[in-house]
Amino acid sequence: MIQPSHFLRIPTLGKAVFPTPLPYLSEKKSENVLLSLNRNFSEDIAEPGLYAFEAAGPSSNLFFNPAQVSCAIVTCGGLCPGLNDVIRAVVHEAWHAYGVRRILGIRYGLEGFIPDYGHAILTLTPETVEHIHQFGGTLLGSSRGPQDPEKIADFLEAQRIDILFVIGGDGSMKAAKSISNAITARGGHIAVIGIPKTIDNDINFITKSFGFDTAVSKATEAVSCAHVEALGTHNGIGIVKLMGRESGFIAAQTALAMREANFVLIPEAPFALQGKGGLLPALERRLKERGHAVIIAAEGAGQHLMQTCGARDASGNIVLADIGDLLRQSIREYFSGRIPFSIKYIDPSYIIRSVPADANDRVYCGMLGQLAVHAGMAGKTDMVTASVMNQYVHIPLECITRRRRRLSLHSDTWRAVLECTGQRDLTGMMPSDAAR
Repeated sequence: MIQPSHFLRIPTLGKAVFPTPLPYLSEKKSENVLLSLNRNFSEDIAEPGLYAFEAAGPSSNLFFNPAQVSCAIVTCGGLCPGLNDVIRAVVHEAWHAYGVRRILGIRYGLEGFIPDYGHAILTLTPETVEHIHQFGGTLLGSSRGPQDPEKIADFLEAQRIDILFVIGGDGSMKAAKSISNAITARGGHIAVIGIPKTIDNDINFITKSFGFDTAVSKATEAVSCAHVEALGTHNGIGIVKLMGRESGFIAAQTALAMREANFVLIPEAPFALQGKGGLLPALERRLKERGHAVIIAAEGAGQHLMQTCGARDASGNIVLADIGDLLRQSIREYFSGRIPFSIKYIDPSYIIRSVPADANDRVYCGMLGQLAVHAGMAGKTDMVTASVMNQYVHIPLECITRRRRRLSLHSDTWRAVLECTGQRDLTGMMPSDAAR
């Protein structure tokens, strides 16, 4: 029998003694999911190994008595397709499968836990969430920035909350970890379950986060428009700026979906503008050969070429310099007096994150919401539900919050991008020997 090299163990609040009301259980619930992982999966993995994840699904015995349990749901950070779908799935599963009758919706992110903000608490039922999956955004509202975990723990105790579902990105999962630590330190028995989201797809240990497919689908529409605009004029240049603060997953996936981009710029590949292997000479060659070009740029690309202001946003992230401004200004300066050109610039960032989820993301969100309720009712805590290599598993919050996931330049995805764009000769595009 093959033995895993690493076990990702999930904390529990105590012994589960209440029989489940569910009429059937998953056959794999008692098994571990074994996955062979390497550094391309996560930078935390120095050497390839066999990892044992706890399989997600309902348990035969519960820690909480369904007739007495109280739940709370909060959405944090930026908007993302599928937030309403997850809220709806959690409410329906808790209400219909387990008979939970007290489900609170916390308004406007972590602010909703702090009385000084004055945000009203929502009571959630199947009726209140009946149609929300048809709309983008979140019924509960959201906000950025940290709040005192001790005050949040005070709120949860005062409201007699047994299970807290935190839906959010990297910063939100760090907040969930802090809340869980605060509860544990005071000897509390509140399950903290994370449901990670980000259209950037940059959450550590998670192959694909919900909202990503929808974001890519909408981004392809912007690239298609940029391609049409570039074709519509002599030496037309279409530039599309997409989200991706530290990772280029949206940019890369969009390029592969459309295969109309000639250059894809991502944070992981530090490109040069001038000289041998520079973007601008390569763009000039492209225009002379074909008369048009399309550039996809992740928002975090090219930061090494610009000066940032050093300020941070409410989530603590460094405020990025604008890659769109850099590209437009650099292209104008380089081509002025050389050849005629036209630039069409499209930034669909707030469009792709605010639309309703597509069918694939809706399925995914529904599964994550259901599995989060199963985990919470069983007394699991300090964890997230996620799909890893098409397997639904539990992952400790500690693994999720170590770092942000980045697109490996050694990956098949990036190799495919280089092949379909033909940008292999650009500086910074190929993985160096030192990075192997």
